Amino acid sequence: MRLSEIASKEIVDYQKGERLGVLGQTDLLINEETGEITAFIIPTSRWYQFGKKDQVVTVYWQQIKKIGEDMIIIDVDPIP
Repeated sequence: MRLSEIASKEIVDYQKGERLGVLGQTDLLINEETGEITAFIIPTSRWYQFGKKDQVVTVYWQQIKKIGEDMIIIDVDPIP
């Protein structure tokens, strides 16, 4: 599968049912030797009592449960 085919897909955490972002708006961690995607680095913003905090969520390829037509279902629980 090419990156251009999955760039517009939403990333959804199936445990929380939460939308984390769109793949095209994330950074990728790529294995330089093989050219394979190792992880997605997803920027997230959350509102707290005193303002907005920017964080990142790193999703490794092994945490992907399903790639569908419109979204990528992931499990952000730690990798065993």
